Parts: sequence; C-alpha cells; structure tokens
Amino acid sequence: MAAVGAKTKEAEYHHGDCSIRLSNPNIATMKEDVLYHFSLSTSTHDFPAMFGDVKFVCVGGSASRMKDFTSYVAQELGLERPGVDYPNICAGTDRFAMYKVGPVLSVSHGMGIPSIAIMLHELIKLLYYARCSNVTIIRIGTSGGIGLEPGSVVITQQAVDAYFKPEFEQVVLGKRVVRSTHLDDQLAQELMQCSKELDEFPTVMGNTMCTSDFYEGQGRLDGAFCSYTEEDKQEYLRAAHAVGIRNIEMESSVFAAMCTASGLRAAVVCVTLLNRLDGDQVNSPHDVYVEYQKRPQRLVAYFIKKCLRKM
Repeated sequence: MAAVGAKTKEAEYHHGDCSIRLSNPNIATMKEDVLYHFSLSTSTHDFPAMFGDVKFVCVGGSASRMKDFTSYVAQELGLERPGVDYPNICAGTDRFAMYKVGPVLSVSHGMGIPSIAIMLHELIKLLYYARCSNVTIIRIGTSGGIGLEPGSVVITQQAVDAYFKPEFEQVVLGKRVVRSTHLDDQLAQELMQCSKELDEFPTVMGNTMCTSDFYEGQGRLDGAFCSYTEEDKQEYLRAAHAVGIRNIEMESSVFAAMCTASGLRAAVVCVTLLNRLDGDQVNSPHDVYVEYQKRPQRLVAYFIKKCLRKM
C-alpha cells in the first residue's frame, strides 16, 4: 500500500492565510491547461478576472438544481437581476454546468465518485489559476437516511467507505493509494449552528457512507441483481447506524479527500429522501420531494449570507 499523503512537489498560491495546493509538479511546466470538461482554458479565459473573487463554492449532482440554487442565493444576497438569466459558464460542454453570482460559484458534478472526481480536478485547478483565497466548498445533495425521518438534513462529520473506514482508496499506476476523508470540524459546527437559527427542519451531525454503486453497493433489494436477503440488508444497515453513520450517498469520500488535500475548507450537507431501514424506494409525492431537495440549499445560503455579513 502506498503511504497516505505521499509527498510530491507542491505548487501553491498564497493569499492571506489560505492557499490552494496542487500536488502536481507537472503543472508548472504547462504552457496551457485545458479544463476539458468545463470547456475552459488558461490560454482563452482570464481566470483571475472571471473567478478571483470567489469565496464560496457549492457543488451538487444535478445541473438544474445548481442553477436553481444560484437564483436562490442571488435572491438571498440581494444580487438578483430581474429579467436577467444566469449563464452557464460551461455552456461549451454538456458534462458539467457552472454558474456564478457575486462570490458564490455553483457547479454540478453528476453522480458517483468518478464523475465528481473529474470535476474536482478541474475545479481545484480553476481556483488555483484564479488565485482564489479563503475558499469554502460545500457539497449539497440528496441521500438515503439510516434511522432518520425523510426530510432530515445530515451535516457530515466524517465520510466513510462501505467498510465504515474514514478513507478513500484509489488505484494509481497499479498501486493502492489511500487518502484521509477528514472534513473541517469547525465548518460543520458552524453549519449546525445555522440550522438551529433557521429552525425549519430536523438537522443532525453524523457520519456519511459513500458507496460506488446505488443498488447492491447500498444494500438495495430492488436492483437488477441481488445476492442477499432482507435480513442481511438490515444487519448491515444497523451495523452502520451503530458506528454513527446516518446517511448514504456516492460522492462524499473523494470530495473530502480531494478538498482536504488541496487546502479547501469543506463540508457535506445532504437531505435524506427516505429511511433505508424502512425501504429502498423514494415514494414521497413530487412536491414533497422537491421541497426536501431545497433544505440543504436553504441552510447553505443562510450560512453564506451570515458569513458575508462578517466580512
């Protein structure tokens, strides 16, 4: 096994008390860096002018959800422009969508570890090239709860894998590399305090299990394949609950690992759409489902607004 956090030459931008770290010595030798999945390039776009004022980055799976979040944040911050739409900065590609309002950047990441990892590689480089400082990044999304009522919001204390270990494993050149999935404890506490001030929906802090699959990887009984029983599923989910896991999704581990390694203050805030101990399918009416999805957005927008008042 390769050493956790193996040292490489790091290129860094230092601004105030924060830096964006790129652990890749090859970046310094590149004349142009094409962020292919964003349809952006350092030779054709002025990154500092476009993104230099970014202080908050919010990422989520759905492109339409992140556009809606942008409009909501604009309204909450008093930055809305009546009759003016927010353009997709990544309109040249259909892989990801990106929107910006004031110091808030909103980016979609698709579903699953591979998709969000690709997005994060290019997003972290974007922030580096833009010379951003003191950036807070938050994943907002949906999840399956364990022992929680649908509609509960979970602020992640620690992202764990399907073995309940707080680590992200990746194979690099045939070798197993393991990285920590630690998240910012103070940021999680600040978000929890904001939820108490909002007092609009149940919010808990707990561990989040990240899996590489939606069906068998999460113990569902309704996929095309299933090699276990209801009793097996219940035993596994109850064991997860016993070690502090309160929800399951598919991005938090690599998100935590990459953001921490890059010096980004990071958090994960997800709403639970169902209690997995009670079933596997989301049966809430559409309007209820939509309202649930907005709960992480409301919490994070409140947090951003509160932070900006202090700046």
